Amino acid sequence: MKRKWEATLKQIEERASQYERTPLSSVYRPRLSKPEEPPSIWKLFHRQTQAFNFVKSCKEEVHVFALECRVGDGQRIYLVTTYAQLWFYYKSRRNLLHCYEVIPENAVCKLYFDLEFNKLANPGADGKKMVALLIEHVSKALQEFYRVNCSTEDVLNLDSSTEEKFSRHLIFQLRDVAFKDNIHVGNFVRKILQPAFHLIASEDDDMTPETTGLEFTRFSETSSEQGTCFSKMSTDHDVGEGWTSNSEKLGRLGSAQQSSPDLSFLIVKNDMGEKRLFVDLGVYTRNRNFRLYKSSKIGKYVALEVAEDNRFFPIQSKNISKENQYFLSSLVSNVRFSDALRILTCDVPQSKQRIQCLNHTSTSVETIEGFQCSPYPEIDQFVLSLVNKNGIKGGIRRWNYFFPEELLVYDICKYRWCENIGRAHRSNNIMILVDLKNEVWYQKCHDPVCKAENFKSDCYPLPAEVCLLFLLKEEEEFATDTAANAETEGPREPSASVSSKGACPDADWDNGIDDTYILEAAEDAELADAAENSLPVYSGVDEIPDELLIEVLQE
Repeated sequence: MKRKWEATLKQIEERASQYERTPLSSVYRPRLSKPEEPPSIWKLFHRQTQAFNFVKSCKEEVHVFALECRVGDGQRIYLVTTYAQLWFYYKSRRNLLHCYEVIPENAVCKLYFDLEFNKLANPGADGKKMVALLIEHVSKALQEFYRVNCSTEDVLNLDSSTEEKFSRHLIFQLRDVAFKDNIHVGNFVRKILQPAFHLIASEDDDMTPETTGLEFTRFSETSSEQGTCFSKMSTDHDVGEGWTSNSEKLGRLGSAQQSSPDLSFLIVKNDMGEKRLFVDLGVYTRNRNFRLYKSSKIGKYVALEVAEDNRFFPIQSKNISKENQYFLSSLVSNVRFSDALRILTCDVPQSKQRIQCLNHTSTSVETIEGFQCSPYPEIDQFVLSLVNKNGIKGGIRRWNYFFPEELLVYDICKYRWCENIGRAHRSNNIMILVDLKNEVWYQKCHDPVCKAENFKSDCYPLPAEVCLLFLLKEEEEFATDTAANAETEGPREPSASVSSKGACPDADWDNGIDDTYILEAAEDAELADAAENSLPVYSGVDEIPDELLIEVLQE
């Protein structure tokens, strides 16, 4: 007995000595697989805004995903993690069965489609043929308007059809090409589907809101110039020959619509027998939730899988499995900046009004179309200060936002000084790139020689007052002050007209309340309802749930 006790005591002493040499972390941080890898990030939020604010404050490359909670109520929670971390737990398909990618507002993204129709209401419809014809039509439009080559081999085709419903997702894997954001994607889709809208309208005098006014959507005059700004330097001759004749191209489009193409295959009937499009136009909105590859809708059991007629095959890698490659390819906002990347735009009618190229003064440096402030106006002003010096009044011609890297790329006009050659380029413009995560900025340019050298200037720190953490803190303080002021103010007396008539006049009703506050109020109501119904609450500081970790480890 004594000998057994001594052996046990020796084991305890050895274990204690081991812990002294390699002490445990004060806070448990789960890791993917290797000890040398950085701690995992797995944060859950009730509000989408909170999730995006956390992303901005995070140095790691993380993304926002939506998880459906419970059947019927539409309640979702928002997960912030990395692609690798999500795939590590997602691939088992035992948890996280109903996941959505949140396509960030203003972020560069891929061209994508959501297609569906009711099989019972459309007994003669051949879904596979319709998909093939749509891809062919889109490929022709990409070539005509942007000189972009595309074929079936460049389209990831995902299927979640059932006996009652035909359902597909198409994600275009264009080589070194992406759209400015999903709003521009939506404009492009509506533009190229105009013949189908006209066909529905010709058969129905009562045009629906979905079809009215869409024929006036137009491609930006600078859309293709925008498209070439990261791939090759466009000379004035190139731009003039290819893209200042935009009205001529639109004229050709109008004549083409009268004779061709025939898009009658896109018109289907819904459950009520009403005609509608095969293409869902509701998926091109801000911060859109788009279902992930291998996920199903909650309450359903059919997940998005690679379709039988899919012709896209990702490039194989030794370190990444084929399934993981499909997963990464299916992510709409998984687009990284490169010098070869072309950004395509398609503008809405309002952009026809010519606006000024951003600059410090009230006089216009250069008039452009369709470009406004970035999501970070403070950083816009800082960039303007960099290109307004030595008597030169430069401006921001356009900007693009790459969400994966939190990178803002500014295309500069009227200021061509290049650090690589120590002087201004004669004809080629420069870019200012702002890395929001690392809080630095640097310069690149469109000059062919500089691009061939892969030139990138030294990195310079951003001023503290334009760093994301500072801006987020300011927002929080402003929100706190606003709430405090609201509490100190007494209740407002209703106007005589309101008290007498019991209704608000139009002027009082349209008081400029931001939709964001309305959405947050609705979310508060949902949270209160969820609490009453004992919905599991996920804190914004939670790590990976222990149950999920245990289940993965047991595999």
